Amino acid sequence: MAFVVFALTYPFIWIFSRLPMRILYIKSDFFYFLIYYVFGYRKKVVFDNLKLSFPEKSDEELKLISKKFFKHFTDLFMESVKAFSISEKEILKRYKYRNPELVNEFAKQGRNIALVGAHQANWEWSISLSLVLDLPVYGAYTKLNNKYFEKAVRESREKFGINGYKTSDTVRGMQQNFNNKKQGAYILLSDQSPQPHKTYYWKEFFGIKVPIHTGAEMLSKRFDLVVINYVTRKIKRGYYETEFQLITDKPKEFDNYKITDQYLTLTEENIKMQPELYLWSHKRFKHRDKVPKEFQ
Repeated sequence: MAFVVFALTYPFIWIFSRLPMRILYIKSDFFYFLIYYVFGYRKKVVFDNLKLSFPEKSDEELKLISKKFFKHFTDLFMESVKAFSISEKEILKRYKYRNPELVNEFAKQGRNIALVGAHQANWEWSISLSLVLDLPVYGAYTKLNNKYFEKAVRESREKFGINGYKTSDTVRGMQQNFNNKKQGAYILLSDQSPQPHKTYYWKEFFGIKVPIHTGAEMLSKRFDLVVINYVTRKIKRGYYETEFQLITDKPKEFDNYKITDQYLTLTEENIKMQPELYLWSHKRFKHRDKVPKEFQ
């Protein structure tokens, strides 16, 4: 059955991915109309998240940001489809890196790197990181139930040189690389909400106390990783620029959770610059009423 589903749907995805971007954006406009005006997909979730994050803004301002978010959201969907067939030349034209030398200088020193980031702008096209960085890049992925789609998606994400590994294998894979003295940069997106019972740390995010992923900090201290934040901004439709921001090259000198605090501060600042580009459709604040007493 899994193969039948794959065989019936993947050819259409592939055909879509071969279309020019201008055609895909026409389709994106149509999907935006359906999602926002017809089906109202997660409109309340997005608006409530924005209301909590920007209490100083009026409802009209928040509604405008919400509309811009959904326009970007459908664009992102089409750009993710395009990733299956996009060429090296086109992705480097549309997805530029402002200062890869920051990462490459540490690579020359033989350092290993944690690339921390958020679900902002277009993270799918960061599959091109290996084209501008001078060391192997590793990215975690969530395993799909359909093994045929799993293979297709993984091949798409690895086609420019990124090494994929299942999220559950992250620590094991890093340990093997260190045991074998293999250098690497590890993509660690850390902005989504962990389950409260698996949380060691709660912190304000846009003024609301929420559970926080601390895995990137834990791994940076364990393996002495240089911690570099990367943020992507939209220049215009279909064109992005990514900037690298050094958090620390001495993670072991930081008190617990201070690296995580710096990451959260940077993430908030970057989101405020282009709020419509953040993934507001996920329920980032759903555990705000479950704060343990020791963090209240």
